[in-house]
Amino acid sequence: MSDWDEDEGGRQELFEHFRIQVDKGQSLLRIDKFLTARLENVSRNRIQMAAEAGNVFVNGVAVKSNYRIKPNDLITIVLAYPPRDVELIPEDIPLDILYEDDDILVLNKHAGLVVHPGHGNFNGTLVNALTYHFSRDSLHLGKEGWRHPFVVHRIDKDTSGVMMVAKHELAQNRLAKQFFDHSIDRKYTALVWGDFREDEGTISGHIGRSLRDRLMMDVFPGGEHGKHAITHYRVKERFSYVTLVECRLETGRTHQIRVHMKYAGHPLFNDITYGGERILKGTVFTRYRQFVENCFEILGRQALHAQSLGFIHPMSGKPMFFDTPLPDDMTQVIERWRKYHTENITQT
Repeated sequence: MSDWDEDEGGRQELFEHFRIQVDKGQSLLRIDKFLTARLENVSRNRIQMAAEAGNVFVNGVAVKSNYRIKPNDLITIVLAYPPRDVELIPEDIPLDILYEDDDILVLNKHAGLVVHPGHGNFNGTLVNALTYHFSRDSLHLGKEGWRHPFVVHRIDKDTSGVMMVAKHELAQNRLAKQFFDHSIDRKYTALVWGDFREDEGTISGHIGRSLRDRLMMDVFPGGEHGKHAITHYRVKERFSYVTLVECRLETGRTHQIRVHMKYAGHPLFNDITYGGERILKGTVFTRYRQFVENCFEILGRQALHAQSLGFIHPMSGKPMFFDTPLPDDMTQVIERWRKYHTENITQT
């Protein structure tokens, strides 16, 4: 099976997961040869790289490429998804780099920047910018494959915040395994419509392509479509009509926070795709409507920021953690809601 979803902005987590039960009549054979024959469009080199990263398991134990499979072995493998076969044109687009070494790069992605070329966005993307950044440094050119960033995960075009990329395939595979194991620590800050009854909670429900609109995702609580998804939330501040929440992802499905919050009755503020661009809570007064419309104008996107990212460095094994401040558009709108709440609600 495959553990990625595709949308207009690309895949959220770039890895595939396969589970294969070996036939009871199977003869002894190197596992890399066996998997090359069994997995469509997967090269032997890609399987060997996954094994080197510790992503190939037999009966729950990591094995190397030369392991000889036996009858009834249960094989599981996590494969980092290869870069798309598109020409990457280097473009001098400013990057807010938080950290960089020989193996990874961590950055603060600004809202409006698409991560990867494709679906009508063949230039002006983060990958184009990274390709330019790598091409300027002779160090990058001295390593095979470093001219092309190895994207490990994505955040939506109009979501801001911290994300990372790998600089070579081994690092990509090891990071992909962390995403698969749900050991990556990801926290987002969101402004949503409505007030929560509880201070914290969990939203669960399969997420998959909407049956009504292929550009949207939807929740299938019965699990009949989509993939398992879990979002944990904690209220940070209440403004009666909207709420500031922290969301922690246990899984990483396409549009997960946006879809789960809509499903819970709390669409993200000004999320055009999922109904948050309308006034969903509050009074009918003209003054209030003008206040909300002014907020929409300041924050012309969904109010979602990838606040922090924690992971284990794929080569050194060192714990890494990065935190990014809220961008100015979200900060302005939150401050306006805080002031409105203080002046018009708490005093009544």
